[in-house]
Amino acid sequence: MTAGASTPDLSIDRAKKSPAAGQTLTLAVFILAIFVSAALLFSVEPMFTKMVLPRLGGAASVWSIAMVFFQTTLLAGYGYAHFLTRFVPGRRSVIIHVAVLLVACLALPLHIAAGWGRPPSTGAALWTLGLFGVSIGLPFFALSASGSLLQGWFARVEHPAAKDPYFLYAASNLGSFLALLAYPLLVEPFVRLNQQTSSWSIGFYALIILVAGCGALLLASPNRPPTAATVAATDAAPTWRDAATWSALAAVPSGLLLAVTAHVSTDIAAVPLIWVLPLALYLLAFVVAFQSRPLIPHRFVVASQPAFVVGAVAIMVADPDWAVIPLVGVHLVVFFVCALMCHGELARRRPAPRYLTAFYMWISVGGMVGGILAGLVAPHVFKWVAEYPLLLVLAVLCRPGPWIPAQGTARYALMAAGGLMLIDVSAFAGRANQLFYLITGALLGVTLQFWRAPLPFAALLAFVLAANHYFAEGTEGLFVRNFFGVLKVQESADGRFRVLWHDTTAHGAERIRDQDGNPVTGRPEPLSEYFDGSAMSQVIKTVRARSNGPISYAVIGLGTGSLACWARPADRLDYYELNPAMIRIARDPALFTFLSQCKPDAGMVLGDARLTIADAPDASYDIVFVDAFISHAIPVHLLTKEAMALYLRKVKPHGIVVFHVSNPNLELASVVAGIAAANGAIARLNDGSQIEADGSEHEWVATVVAVAQRDEDMALLDIGGLWPVLRPDPGQRVWTDDYSNIVGALLRKWQD
Repeated sequence: MTAGASTPDLSIDRAKKSPAAGQTLTLAVFILAIFVSAALLFSVEPMFTKMVLPRLGGAASVWSIAMVFFQTTLLAGYGYAHFLTRFVPGRRSVIIHVAVLLVACLALPLHIAAGWGRPPSTGAALWTLGLFGVSIGLPFFALSASGSLLQGWFARVEHPAAKDPYFLYAASNLGSFLALLAYPLLVEPFVRLNQQTSSWSIGFYALIILVAGCGALLLASPNRPPTAATVAATDAAPTWRDAATWSALAAVPSGLLLAVTAHVSTDIAAVPLIWVLPLALYLLAFVVAFQSRPLIPHRFVVASQPAFVVGAVAIMVADPDWAVIPLVGVHLVVFFVCALMCHGELARRRPAPRYLTAFYMWISVGGMVGGILAGLVAPHVFKWVAEYPLLLVLAVLCRPGPWIPAQGTARYALMAAGGLMLIDVSAFAGRANQLFYLITGALLGVTLQFWRAPLPFAALLAFVLAANHYFAEGTEGLFVRNFFGVLKVQESADGRFRVLWHDTTAHGAERIRDQDGNPVTGRPEPLSEYFDGSAMSQVIKTVRARSNGPISYAVIGLGTGSLACWARPADRLDYYELNPAMIRIARDPALFTFLSQCKPDAGMVLGDARLTIADAPDASYDIVFVDAFISHAIPVHLLTKEAMALYLRKVKPHGIVVFHVSNPNLELASVVAGIAAANGAIARLNDGSQIEADGSEHEWVATVVAVAQRDEDMALLDIGGLWPVLRPDPGQRVWTDDYSNIVGALLRKWQD
């Protein structure tokens, strides 16, 4: 074969390969751009929320409010993308969006906007939304639009896959999923916040180049009109009913996401790792549901969801004494199954590609509505956390199938359910514990008979959940819910004590009647963790014994104000409290009298302690008590190296900083030892093992760590060896404002 003869063959071969190579390049550029956009979008969520968290006291609700902002801005971005795709297609849409991305660069590197220092005493939720909007609103909006817009552009290029571009939605959510998991596992532990924001800015600049490249490919494509033009004309446009269905199916898992996140955060801590687990599962449900061939078939999810939901309800009713990790695992698995069922229904009902951006926009509408209802509306409507069980019930109503059961055996099951409900109500009224739980279990068994009929299934579950709440919590007492959680003031079962609860944790108790039922008057005695003989009382007695006069002490975390009754008239006492409702309750003598009877002139500083105690003069206090748990959750920013340095500056030369680290889920004593050593201080531990307490008298044994600059400052404290030196673990990294390890604290507690 001669050279001249071979030339035409090579040309033909190149001509055949060139279109395939171009299509590969087009697909690769679009997938990479969508992936980077999604990764930036969902990595900025935990990163910036972590930056804001300390200004709001580490409250679990900060993430819920942040999610409302993210979902609302996501809707704005989807609406903008839909507008460009429909009314400004082609070259102009490319120019406009690249310009929006360039303008968003003005907000880089990401930072908290100037003028947003401390939140107001009321309206913290709206203040938080404003802070997010001013600080990161523009770049987040630009990113929110990019994924949907790029998929709309891809639907108009010459590529075989453009006929059904929904696989890119799965790719987008996969990028989001991986970015979320990478943040707490790979980014947060090793990269400081300022380095994170700088790296994120570089990624944003790279995205602009990728988006411009996608725009160039769109303009160079000979198939500029939407590929949907080649779809059969029988593909009808979506109706308003379709849009409403899409929004409803998106709203339920979106609201459930916030509800389950708040539930988990309340029992552990408000930190990125806890936030991203439910959100990652939420995105994974999208990935699985929108695959061409889902890894988990939708019919299997629909069939198995009732068993998972009933199992979760049974656990909520039984309230077993499990460790936190298995309990959290149960709630997350049930959430994932419900989200996967709803997202599977969305995938099954998706329209033709020509309506892709409208479909995403209506999904975003539902996400925003669900977020607003769960994050903003529910705390003002319900006095208890009703949104979580309510959304589980709504997830059941999203199931496909006839709402009403068919005739036959169903009527007998309904009759049995009605009879069990009547018996349950009777048991509830008579406070018959064993009978109530026995009948409730039987009712859950009957409920499964209606797994194919969403309406009676949901109604029976709603009855069980509501009855269990009122049976367990009762209806008497004071219930207050705000941005920082649910506060309850109730009398003990024997009527001798009044107890303050914050979510699931008791925050103090006062004796109101004696053994004979007579009212107790006069100066109240400190109870709970502050009773005479407790570790807390030992610290006060030690400091007072070495003092030649009055002492001064600060308490971070008010509770009922029990520590006020260890003060003498000439002592100085300042409370630093984040929750204004807590202050109102502690100051109300009709509820608790510790402040009014023992120290009515105690100082009361409202706001996050890291911000407010900084205003106090250095060397102000003999003791600083840090007792600021929010339910079982911990405000991580109060347990860092920088926080310890602040406390040590505020105590006098021989002062002591005292940490109450009792927690059923987290081991925190070693954390305090680490941050103390990092500041050149000494820590001593009292684990309560040698303290005698009478639980029936509301005396609670606490785990307490005392810290001082010199060991001799605590010499009197260690009489009898009750306060051994607590040395830091050399293999445990010190917590800082840029690093914390909740997983390690969980595992250490679980091992113990």
